[in-house]
Amino acid sequence: MKATFKFFDLELKHTFSIAKFSRTSTPIIFLELEAEGFKGYGEGSMVPYMGENPETATSFFKKIDWNKIKLPIDFKEVHAYLESIDKGNPAAKAAIDIALHDLHAKTLDIPCYKLFGSNPENMPVTSYTVGIDTPEIIREKLAGAKGFKVIKVKLGRDNDEELINTIRETCDLPLYVDANQGWNDRKMAIDRIYWLHNKGVQLIEQPMDKMDLDGNAWLTERSPIPILADEAVQRIENLDDIKGAYHGINVKLMKSAGLYEGYRMIKKAKEFKMKVLIGCMSETSCATLAGMALAPLCDWADLDGPALTKNNPFKDPDFKDGKWQLSNDSGLGLKFK
Repeated sequence: MKATFKFFDLELKHTFSIAKFSRTSTPIIFLELEAEGFKGYGEGSMVPYMGENPETATSFFKKIDWNKIKLPIDFKEVHAYLESIDKGNPAAKAAIDIALHDLHAKTLDIPCYKLFGSNPENMPVTSYTVGIDTPEIIREKLAGAKGFKVIKVKLGRDNDEELINTIRETCDLPLYVDANQGWNDRKMAIDRIYWLHNKGVQLIEQPMDKMDLDGNAWLTERSPIPILADEAVQRIENLDDIKGAYHGINVKLMKSAGLYEGYRMIKKAKEFKMKVLIGCMSETSCATLAGMALAPLCDWADLDGPALTKNNPFKDPDFKDGKWQLSNDSGLGLKFK
């Protein structure tokens, strides 16, 4: 197995602010794997607050003996091998995992989504995310949401109602909300949740601190809107810790170390009778296509990376009626510009 990787900064169209962080770009690792005449491509999006960066990714990649990874690919074995090297680095691992799935599907001459039994007819609409900002910039951001059927709103500061009211002055689309652990008073939170319910909000991610299991469970028991774990569930082992405290989970490939574990998380959540949102970080079409392969297995999708970035080096996947369209190309179906 031959591995080649490079880094670049994925630039955002607007400053992206959530409850506790802001950024204008995200470092990306782009990986090419080659074996037996086939090439697979993968991506790792290293958002700063997750603790990964080009230096940590390079250090991790240098520890890998690529000769140990051979066709046909045993994903369980590869996953165990990467975990044995280091328990962290999920975004770097995701780049490897995505590239291997792209490569593996190409050797079989099938689309990646068929590896997971995904049915394109079950593709959910994907949301368009609006970060915390001034009313003027919020309106400007919404102008870029043409074609989307759902708006996702970042909340968690002291201007939640202003943001929602600004959006409602502009559009009447259904809303998803992500508070990113920004609420710390359960009484205030449940009052706000009922207010948001009346504003057309259909789900809420991580309302309170991920360590406050009782507080989030208290909200889940009383909320008229599905409450999803985001920061509280990153890897599959976290599902046992949060079972019963949320209505569902947000699966992100950059946290789950890729498709192999992301798929297992979806299956386990369903066994727990929990709903699933397939989400993303700031990502190019490469990681978006990987998320799309699992999206038909989920209840909701938030795979809007290509719509929020300025320098995506790849062509956008086909988009119609608010949904990404899975193609019959082998592998991910990634197309370079």
